[in-house]
Amino acid sequence: MKNISITAFINMIFSIAIIIMGITIFIFIQSFQTDKKSKDVLRLKFLSETLAYNLQNDPPKSKIKKFFKDFNLKQVPLDSVRDDIEERGKTSLELLDRDSFPIVRVFDIDEKHYIYVNMPFHNYMLTDKNDEKTIEIAFIVGSVIFIILVVIYIMLLKKLAPIRKLNKQIERFGEGDLNVKITYDGDDEIGKIAKSFDSAIKHIRQLINSKNLFMRNIMHELKTPITTSRIIAETVEDDMAREVLIKSFNRMNELIEDLAQVERITMYSFVPLKDNYKLSEIFEQTKNMLLKDEKHFEFKYEDSEIYTDKELLALVLKNLIDNAIKYSPNNFALIQVIGNKILVKSKGEKLKEDLSYYIEPFNQEEKRSSVFGLGLYIVANVTEKLGYKLRYRYDNDNQENIFEIILD
Repeated sequence: MKNISITAFINMIFSIAIIIMGITIFIFIQSFQTDKKSKDVLRLKFLSETLAYNLQNDPPKSKIKKFFKDFNLKQVPLDSVRDDIEERGKTSLELLDRDSFPIVRVFDIDEKHYIYVNMPFHNYMLTDKNDEKTIEIAFIVGSVIFIILVVIYIMLLKKLAPIRKLNKQIERFGEGDLNVKITYDGDDEIGKIAKSFDSAIKHIRQLINSKNLFMRNIMHELKTPITTSRIIAETVEDDMAREVLIKSFNRMNELIEDLAQVERITMYSFVPLKDNYKLSEIFEQTKNMLLKDEKHFEFKYEDSEIYTDKELLALVLKNLIDNAIKYSPNNFALIQVIGNKILVKSKGEKLKEDLSYYIEPFNQEEKRSSVFGLGLYIVANVTEKLGYKLRYRYDNDNQENIFEIILD
């Protein structure tokens, strides 16, 4: 019930209501017909005796008509029903005179009663109007209830229509369309929600645009002085000082590139460009991005083809391998492919916190306080964009930190 849509829930409720209404009307009609049969016997017997008594002296026609009206009887032409009575009529009641001659006879045809009065001066064929009224009332009541239910159902669906439209617009926004506009002119609760959400979208759009402008400007402004300082550092005569300066400026460049990657992959409109690639192509791309001597890492795998974004998966591996080399005592990382998993292993102590702690931007342990914590943050975001899972475990036997990328 929790996951059922409002429209489906309303459809279910009205379906149940119509079924219950149908069952109720059916039970009512069945019960009424049973009760009516017993009442009809008494009424017809009473009518027969009354007719025989009141018509035996040949009263005036006006009195006869008044009598029929008072007892809710309708006169029908004898010829119009003669054939039906002869073929299908069943005698349910018969009133005889002293000479055993029938003077009042009741015929039943398809649960409809015909009263035939055979008098010395006049013959009458009558029907009981109560039969017609009962059927009409039941039909009218059932029809009215059904129409009311249908009208309420249509009104509810019409009232819910803006919710479906609002949901589609919100889904477009969730997929990265920042230019979506929530439109609804009503002043009801749905209208208030639509207006509030539209205001929130505008505010988010302004914040994102401001953030993007700030990030691009600051990265552009930092690039120039860092590049200039890097060139000047090359002229420093002291080898140790020059190496320290060059390493610091290189690290600054890496941070700026990391920030650029974070901005790119965290955008709503960012969509990975997937295709079929061989593992060897992806690992070659990873090597090119690492810019490290191959003595610090090793790939062990059987070449196969996977469907992925080569650039992004290479970026993930680059960050994991870079961290593995940087924080292992022997500055070495082993990359293995086992089934649908890519493993990055490195010697070292077990992480003191859960993986969730390290994938938050700029969070790290005290021994890692000299760096920004963007590496694993980028890895976590990219694997999520690719539809992969990132897991961490520690191998106590080999004293290895193992990061797993689960491709399926």
